[in-house]
Amino acid sequence: MMSRTLASLCLLFVPLISVSLFGDRAAAESGVLHFPAKGDSAGKIVLVSGDEEYRTEESMPMLAKILSVKHGFDCTVLFSMSADGSYIDPNNQRGVVGWDALDEADLMIIGTRFRSPSQSQAAHITQFIDAGKPLIGIRTATHAFNGKQSFGGEVTYSNFGRKILGEQWVSHHGQHKRQGARAVIVDQAKDHPILNSVSDIFVPSDVYGVTHLTDQDTILLRGAVTESLDPKSANVEGPKNDPMQPLAWLHPYVSPAGTKGQAFCTTTGASVDLVSEDLRRMLVNATYYLLDKQVPEKADVAYVDPYYPTFYGFINDAAYWKELNLQPSDFALGKSPLRDDPKGSPEWPFRDRP
Repeated sequence: MMSRTLASLCLLFVPLISVSLFGDRAAAESGVLHFPAKGDSAGKIVLVSGDEEYRTEESMPMLAKILSVKHGFDCTVLFSMSADGSYIDPNNQRGVVGWDALDEADLMIIGTRFRSPSQSQAAHITQFIDAGKPLIGIRTATHAFNGKQSFGGEVTYSNFGRKILGEQWVSHHGQHKRQGARAVIVDQAKDHPILNSVSDIFVPSDVYGVTHLTDQDTILLRGAVTESLDPKSANVEGPKNDPMQPLAWLHPYVSPAGTKGQAFCTTTGASVDLVSEDLRRMLVNATYYLLDKQVPEKADVAYVDPYYPTFYGFINDAAYWKELNLQPSDFALGKSPLRDDPKGSPEWPFRDRP
């Protein structure tokens, strides 16, 4: 099925920090990976993967390594696991485990798509937002959950994106897998700390339609639809980019308990999108900003380990994830998983390969 066997390539040794999998291998296999801060923690972050298309099982560990090793945050990554808990399975919409890690978190970074947590799991999410804690949402977090269940009050699984992040699923505004997106800084936001040393973001994921933001939201970036997936491709001319859709914004939310909080959301966030250094920097900057810390003038966002992201796309083969047998421990420090792109993916040579 795959021409290249999954390889965990230990290409970089990091001597200053060790990986804790909550003390044993069982914790890693349960779907939780922990990257502790060295010394005093700058804050506790929970990064939640779990989507069928955009490979957050790859991007969240990479971001966690940067935030932990280079910026001193204590990071926990949650994965979507198979029904029996034995391997990573992003297609299992009930598979995300470890939600209780939110109980001590200062910030959540979420990139899930149409997840359906149990009510006991959802209680940890409710507790988090009822405390008014900040969130960062990427790509499909606008439709992070699905179902009629409630987080309390008017916040349901289905409207979580719109209520907490400012937007829900609307549309593909650009042509999927054919047109990319180039970030354009909003004039009024050019001096915003989240955009420190952020000037050049191109992503091969298409621009999403965004229609529900209000005057309470602060738009930082808009997305220009590009002619192709080549980072050097020109912006499309004509009405498709007039007006350009919001690409990143700040949203003030009100929790089911009436507590006020703040979220940052970007409709970028496929694992291949994070090849963009400035996109990684924007997410790190947003972390500092939402935690009321001074945002670095130019945050170090170089990869801790080599990063080999897989092109986005649905994988409908029921046997794929079981045969791949991908484990959270495959993303530990010193490891760089690699696998073939899904069938039908376009050629995209603008990323590292071993």
